[in-house]
Amino acid sequence: MIEANQLHDLVVKPALLSLGKKFSQPAARALIMGTIAHESLSGRFIKQVGGPALGIIQMEPVTHDDIWQNYLRYKPELVNRLKLLFEIKDPNADRLIYDLRYNVVMCRLHYRRVKEKLPAADDIQGLAHYWKSHYNTDKGKGSTEQFIQHFNHYVAGAL
Repeated sequence: MIEANQLHDLVVKPALLSLGKKFSQPAARALIMGTIAHESLSGRFIKQVGGPALGIIQMEPVTHDDIWQNYLRYKPELVNRLKLLFEIKDPNADRLIYDLRYNVVMCRLHYRRVKEKLPAADDIQGLAHYWKSHYNTDKGKGSTEQFIQHFNHYVAGAL
């Protein structure tokens, strides 16, 4: 498990700030911290047990590739920034296994594609519903109750 204060201060916040202030608002940081807390039990898993998801954000390679092919493709300035930040030539989902800041950036970009406004940073119930609707989806096994439980256990007090 990654200690929440260190995860936030050394990974999440700087990764998001490297994209620009509009990517790093408190609600985005809280949502990503909650996503990490729930998806990987705050860094306990970097590969889904019995599944394809990778990294502390437990993103499936097809989702990773879709972000690059169908979202970033239309954002050349952001692509250039990512390529410089992460020294990327050809994006590869395997990077999620070992690069914590890349995990955070990919998670933020996944949420950035959503048109719905982020809930407030202190609205844990709202963050849980946002995660369920836009990250885990109705087909996913996770529940908002589990998200809230993991948020309170791993994240609370670190933001």
